[in-house]
Amino acid sequence: MKTTQKVFFRTVSVFFGLLLMTNCGLFDQKDPRPEDPEEETPIIDEPENIISLEEADVIYQNYSRHRIDIIERYEKEKRAPEEEFQASRFVDFDYDTIKQYIAYVDQEAAKAGVKKVTKLRLYFANYPKDKAFPNKKEVIHPRQNSIFMVPTLDRDGVNYGFYIGQDGKPSLITDWKSSMGKGMGLLDEKTQKAYAGFSLNSSLYAGSSLALNFGHGGPPPKTDFE
Repeated sequence: MKTTQKVFFRTVSVFFGLLLMTNCGLFDQKDPRPEDPEEETPIIDEPENIISLEEADVIYQNYSRHRIDIIERYEKEKRAPEEEFQASRFVDFDYDTIKQYIAYVDQEAAKAGVKKVTKLRLYFANYPKDKAFPNKKEVIHPRQNSIFMVPTLDRDGVNYGFYIGQDGKPSLITDWKSSMGKGMGLLDEKTQKAYAGFSLNSSLYAGSSLALNFGHGGPPPKTDFE
């Protein structure tokens, strides 16, 4: 009987001892992996070039007063009197296309060994009045003003637009343009004008262009500042 009681009390003592140790957390297993701190979204500073809506409206209206009438009068009187014409007021690009373009420029520039892409240079441009370019690509907005952009690099303190040459290295557009002029010296005037209608995406050079064009021009629809 005494032996049975001793066994009983020992069993009860062990049970309560284990229960006490468990409640005290002695057997708790902690996750050995450190908790990942939550990544904070970086705050982007406002660029210095941001202008107010009032400033934007002023320069928009200046263009309306001092440029639109001149452009439309020229197109209607000189270039194609028989056709209706409305001057373009904007060019827009798909937002994702711009992000893809910047990423593509960075990628190709890095592969070519460009230390730094310094700027994106926007050129004013004008589409031909013909329905297609010499390379058969359709002209979506005949006679309309447009823009195209090229990346630049620094060479001896001067920013130059560049493309990727046939050798995979950066080449200056000014050098390509000079070689085009020399190579076309024996062509007649009509042919030279046709070649001049090519965008920088044409196949008249060996290499890879980084010039972006073919956004959507308007109006229509009405612009934001009308």
